[in-house]
Amino acid sequence: MIWAQQFSPASSQQPSPSGNTNVLGSIAGCFTSSGHPVSPCQCHHRHQLPMTPSIYKPTSAAPQPGTSNAEQQPAPTRHTHTHTGRGISSSTTRPVAAMLLAKPHPSSLASASTPLPKPIPAANHIATPLAASSSSRSRRGGLRVSAASVAAAAVAPPAAPALSRVDVLSEALPFIQRFKGKTVVVKYGGAAMKSPELQASVIRDLVLLSCVGLRPVLVHGGGPEINSWLARVGVEPQFRNGLRVTDAVTMEVVEMVLVGKVNKQLVSLISLAGATAVGLCGKDARLLTARPSRDAASLGFVGEVTRVDPTVLRPIIESGHIPVIATVAADEAGQAYNINADTAAGEIAAAVGAEKLLLLTDVSGILADRNDPGSLVREVDVAGVRRMVAEGKVGGGMIPKVECCVRAIAQGVRTASIIDGRVPHSLLLEILTDEGTGTMITG
Repeated sequence: MIWAQQFSPASSQQPSPSGNTNVLGSIAGCFTSSGHPVSPCQCHHRHQLPMTPSIYKPTSAAPQPGTSNAEQQPAPTRHTHTHTGRGISSSTTRPVAAMLLAKPHPSSLASASTPLPKPIPAANHIATPLAASSSSRSRRGGLRVSAASVAAAAVAPPAAPALSRVDVLSEALPFIQRFKGKTVVVKYGGAAMKSPELQASVIRDLVLLSCVGLRPVLVHGGGPEINSWLARVGVEPQFRNGLRVTDAVTMEVVEMVLVGKVNKQLVSLISLAGATAVGLCGKDARLLTARPSRDAASLGFVGEVTRVDPTVLRPIIESGHIPVIATVAADEAGQAYNINADTAAGEIAAAVGAEKLLLLTDVSGILADRNDPGSLVREVDVAGVRRMVAEGKVGGGMIPKVECCVRAIAQGVRTASIIDGRVPHSLLLEILTDEGTGTMITG
């Protein structure tokens, strides 16, 4: 019996045009915390089987001589899943019967006692080569494929968006190689924590960096969340030189919000994104030891870091986990202090020997003219940024950020960057591209 296969090609899906930042962000979801692509059974993409009308039906032709009834039964098709960057696609493999017809076994040919009759062409039939006919078909893997379709696929260039995506990934390779195995400390807070979309973007970027071999450490504040809870208890937030004035009531709210709420929320988001995180605060294992700040009379329980003990961090980092650190610490007597997140991140970066420190802020970076948003300083050395502070070009909340960057570089951190956390995928732009984003301070 002759078996005929009819099929229609599955409709191809063209990728939607997107920017380079979306290209870098879109590949994060297809990795696990170990850095390997997920297998189809582990992928969270929805499995959609294409509605292919591939049906094997018996024709009216007579049975072929030398074949049994069992050989004439169609073999059941089986579906296999193929993992791609865009999800899970389904393909139908050719049945066993079609495979036998495509490539008969020698033993079956030898056992045939009667040769197959040759078809007698009609009198008016003209034999032509297969390639000369537009409707001719060639066999690939047991499937009948139009020769015209094969030729068109061979000469059709890749779509422009696909080339753009590949170019971006290729450009990121030297940066991945440079930072692979290196520790990067990221301070996260400010406006990037207000928007759920930006928060998800930062977490995905952090997980992506972990998957490609970097060792990120996340140090977070929680200013917007603290302000919200202070308003609930009737306390008006106050700031001096970019630091929060922290009385006893405010200190209680700060510790409750940072350690009990924000920290665990970030740990949960990282886990949902496919990595593993460990939530800590400065009090845990005496990670941070604090003392009252020099302006304690006006700032209250705002502390300075006197010592960092990274002993608890090293096994976490070496195991491929992401430490998530809330900046609440205690002094030798156990009194809790609110530590500025930028300052804590700089001290932790120096203690763990980080390659890079990144501060996510609410501004684009250091401006040569504070009144001109277009005067962004792309790169400056320590001497240059100190001169800008002395000249009054850097002021307000930017002063503690610059000071912690300078101190971290003085203690061995290679570079420190102040970047705009409101820009989607700003972490990837700063680490994995030539242009970067924000201001980079070098030694």
